[in-house]
Amino acid sequence: MKAAYVDTSCLVAIAFGESEAAQVVSRLREHDVLLSSNLLEAELRATLVREAAEVDEALFSWIKWVLPDRPLSVEIIRVLRAGYLRGADLWHLATAMYVTPEPRDLTFLTLDRRQEEVAEELGFKV
Repeated sequence: MKAAYVDTSCLVAIAFGESEAAQVVSRLREHDVLLSSNLLEAELRATLVREAAEVDEALFSWIKWVLPDRPLSVEIIRVLRAGYLRGADLWHLATAMYVTPEPRDLTFLTLDRRQEEVAEELGFKV
């Protein structure tokens, strides 16, 4: 089973038909399971409202939600040791670390270059 953690930037690209959208859809289709924090929903909905765009509920149906049942302190510290990220980007990587103790077992999909660099440093496939 091929699984990927999806950052909000990927669904924003699809929702707005950005130039990377086709490539993102292709990458998403390579995986059997798409995972994300429910922070993705808040970020995506806020972006859509800010831009007065329609919400395509189907975008959310692609995602299996990861809902940590404990603080992610250990994962947050590990991510920050690999490189500095702002809060939301940090949270997404920490949540992906929560999913698997071995990052090489999971693909991390993002369009954010700095987040991708840190994900790669942690050992995720990007």
